[in-house]
Amino acid sequence: MWDDPLSVDDLADRWVSELDRYGVQRAALIASVPGDEKSVARAVKRHPDRFVGFFVLDPGAPNVLQRADRAFEGKMQCACLFPSMHHFSVSSPSVRKLFMLASRYHAAIFIHCGVLSVGVRKKLGLTSRFDLRYSNPVEVQILALDFPQVPVIIPHFGGGFFREALMLADMCPNVYLDTSSSNAWIRYVPGLTLDQVFRQALDVLGPQRLLFGTDSSYFPRGWQYPIWQQQKAILRRLKVSAVDQQQIFSKNFEKLFVQQAATNAAPGRRPDAAQFPTPV
Repeated sequence: MWDDPLSVDDLADRWVSELDRYGVQRAALIASVPGDEKSVARAVKRHPDRFVGFFVLDPGAPNVLQRADRAFEGKMQCACLFPSMHHFSVSSPSVRKLFMLASRYHAAIFIHCGVLSVGVRKKLGLTSRFDLRYSNPVEVQILALDFPQVPVIIPHFGGGFFREALMLADMCPNVYLDTSSSNAWIRYVPGLTLDQVFRQALDVLGPQRLLFGTDSSYFPRGWQYPIWQQQKAILRRLKVSAVDQQQIFSKNFEKLFVQQAATNAAPGRRPDAAQFPTPV
């Protein structure tokens, strides 16, 4: 069961307390419902040194470019696309126009590929008519090549399209893979382990284009510390250097999303970046 967030300000403050509890310095806050970017913008304004604003867009919705323009103007730094959820191809003209807009604002684009599951809908026993035909990372290649200045983030190592995500990233140096969630998609590949996923991703992308994330989402569950523990242990087993681990856990995130206000971070905070959608 999840807690009622009460208000945008209350939820933002609660997330800051949660990040403090685990020593997390900054996190991406996602408006997970199209049209809800104002809530995240308010949270970012309230805590500019702790949150980076992400927002979901359906390229087929009315006035989508105007909405994106207002969001970027309001200091949101990344637009999130869910092609299988909203049934569109990333090769569509509206997505190309969004990339042009992101280029103007020096913003990033997050594109969910692979298997998509919405936990709330599962709990309620609701069917989700997601279309995997729109989920292949290779569809992103031409846009990523045409807009090399726009960082493109593919979450969950491609969500089941791991090989394709690696191919995309190998051909497009502006593509980043995020490590978030339980990565349960590995069960689709017999014998594959998350250790092997990290090893192969590091071999293809290097540590400079991996972004740590947890995919935390609601309270009382809060920030997913076990995800951090698991991935930290994997990198240690792989003997990834402390410098390269820092790239994955914080430096790459900081490079992509420049802090908008001077930090008042307390000493001892873990310099990790987490991604979580907000239920507000």
